[in-house]
Amino acid sequence: MKGMIAAGTALLALAALSAAAQGESDVYAGFPVTLKGYEGSAETSVSYGGQIARQVLHDSLKKLAGKGTGAPDPELKATMLAYFEGKDAGRAIIAPASKGPFVVSQTEVDSLSKGTNLAGKTYKGAVPGMPNNMTGPELVTFWIDKASAAEKGFDAANGYDYPQLISKFLIGAVFYNQAADNYLDEKLRADTKPNDKPYKEGAAYTGKEHSWDEAFGYFGTPAHTLSLTPQQVYEIAKQGARSEKPKDALAHADLNGDGAVDLKSEMAFAPAYYAAAFDRSGTGYLHAITRAFLNGRKVIAEAKGAALGDEQRSALEDYADTIRSNWEKVLAEAVFKYAGSVYKDLGKLEAILEAGGDPAKAFRAYAKHWGELKGFALALQTGRDNLGETAVRLNRIIGFGPVLPNLSQVMDIDSQGNYVKDESKPLATYQYDMLKLQDLMVSAFGVEARQNDQLAEMESLLEKLGDGASAEND
Repeated sequence: MKGMIAAGTALLALAALSAAAQGESDVYAGFPVTLKGYEGSAETSVSYGGQIARQVLHDSLKKLAGKGTGAPDPELKATMLAYFEGKDAGRAIIAPASKGPFVVSQTEVDSLSKGTNLAGKTYKGAVPGMPNNMTGPELVTFWIDKASAAEKGFDAANGYDYPQLISKFLIGAVFYNQAADNYLDEKLRADTKPNDKPYKEGAAYTGKEHSWDEAFGYFGTPAHTLSLTPQQVYEIAKQGARSEKPKDALAHADLNGDGAVDLKSEMAFAPAYYAAAFDRSGTGYLHAITRAFLNGRKVIAEAKGAALGDEQRSALEDYADTIRSNWEKVLAEAVFKYAGSVYKDLGKLEAILEAGGDPAKAFRAYAKHWGELKGFALALQTGRDNLGETAVRLNRIIGFGPVLPNLSQVMDIDSQGNYVKDESKPLATYQYDMLKLQDLMVSAFGVEARQNDQLAEMESLLEKLGDGASAEND
């Protein structure tokens, strides 16, 4: 029976790929070579291995960021930097790796793309939500240094969870930024990477074909996402860890029926994972983004290697707008969700402190959720558009660090890279700030999933705080 199922899956995959070549499939694969004059052996123009390599580097770096022993570790720091800014061969795929029945085909980064790193594609602008006007790559390098000396990546003295900060920021600063502010922006212009010329010498794809493919790779969703439910894509990303039947995750991912997951086309990575996670609440971010990518790629394929006309470019711009707006809302949904988590954590922490209990476990959960909140808040600001006043409010509400149990908070970083703390505010006041943050995500971005919605608590908490909540910090 298993052999029959595998054979049937393989036949479906072949049919899907064949249909894709004709522009009729819901699978992002098999688009033909249209480049005029191409004489190579490639049978398809689809290529986004470099972007998947960066997805893998991100996942692996997050794992490494939690390996510290609590003392400076030059070797760990060097390894982390190799996964962030290095290009050398031999880097093993630390994550996602084979896990039980969820077998992963690739084991080395270079099998996806050679000489790839994250630093070269990280948002180069200053990051206003952190001190010292650091650029994106400078901030990640700073955090890598701190993570390598922290116990399992956790800085208890300042409340920082470095694996979460690094990961969530890079989800925006590399994947979202490169797609929204590069490949779906500058590279869509008529005079940039034109469709009647190769993307680069010797390539089997045109400028527009590859630009669009690269943006799709940064979203990190399986090529056959439109035949999957958000729950199935979520289970693929979790490698079956959140599934009642772990083998189901492999079945959902394994389009070609070879018994393993090809990271290049069958895996779900962080951006698609979060879209799928929110869509379990009834939103449609995952399929809206994937459908827009697929339809845009069909427009380019139908040009058959000719320069795109105004009508075709207009259609691509519309699809790009759909992708950008939905992707931005996914990031805003994440800020909303983790603001709710931090709100609940602060309530638990305050109750434990008032009762004279041990706050260590509650504080650790708070720091994790705060790291996710802060990382996504910074990620949200790396898109094409300047968020202006919304960004100012966002950064002022959250601050540079979480409010600690002793009511201090990181306010700056000195010239030696040391954190500078000062007196902050009561935990309940910061808890109310999280509600203001959720309200901001609703008013500024129109979030719809609203997971961890705590806004119903705003009035009662405001009454509890009284005049103390009237002082605005945003």
